[in-house]
Amino acid sequence: MRFVTSLAFQPPGHLHELAIAADEVGFDAVALSDHVVHPKVIRTPYPYTPDGAPRWEPFTDWPDPWVAAASLLAVTERLRVLTSIFVLPMRNPFLVAKAVGTAAVLSGGRVGLGIGAGWMRDEFELMEQPFEQRGRRMDEMLEVLRTLWKGGGFVEHHGEFYDFEPLEMSPVPPEPVPIYVGGLSKPALRRAATRADGWISDLHGTEELAGLITRLRELRADSARADEPFSVIASCNDAADLDGYRRLAEIGVTHLQTMPWVFYGADTTSARSKADGIRRFADDILTKL
Repeated sequence: MRFVTSLAFQPPGHLHELAIAADEVGFDAVALSDHVVHPKVIRTPYPYTPDGAPRWEPFTDWPDPWVAAASLLAVTERLRVLTSIFVLPMRNPFLVAKAVGTAAVLSGGRVGLGIGAGWMRDEFELMEQPFEQRGRRMDEMLEVLRTLWKGGGFVEHHGEFYDFEPLEMSPVPPEPVPIYVGGLSKPALRRAATRADGWISDLHGTEELAGLITRLRELRADSARADEPFSVIASCNDAADLDGYRRLAEIGVTHLQTMPWVFYGADTTSARSKADGIRRFADDILTKL
């Protein structure tokens, strides 16, 4: 099992130091989250809390994930940068393909695109993208992205939501960009298992993760991609030691996403303190697994 440092909710001035520390000690990746704005009044309930309230307060930092990714890739050597989660259907697929493809080219393929259908209607309206049918649009956007990243000549696409005559987009990523899908709904799990290279969880216990992974495996086995590798990038709330992490590996978690400094009581206002937490976690866990 590999480890991913979540950089969600972190001050932009801390990102470089945290990514460099994760790179140096052997983390596989860092993960960046995504929101464009935080309306003063959010009309859409947040789907992952009992009361529908978001897990963050107004004025939490949400740097653009692909601008941030480019910056982090430039100061690291082997670390991958992925999104967890990028709200794909509130964007133009051509601009996404250009940004992600460029980051992949400049980094030698060290990027992963973690996507979700999104939940906040308010943001979709501000981005002038329809909230309805966002799942179906996202399915087609996956086809569009992969078509634009093909290379080798002109490409075209004729679908329900996107239609274009032969064109080419350069530069082309050096290898296919892995795409991971987040979400807990039946359509989200099916999309991840049948159309993507992996699934990104919310925050769960080990037993709940085991049930979700079993369902994903069933769906994957019944798909055209059954023989292809499938990643499970999970966040867990009841594993904090070697035995717990070994249990996660046994149930099929391939990547654990965590904030390592939390386990050591780091000063959250200090990038150095959090980076020290990353290094201590590597000594206590990574070197022993």
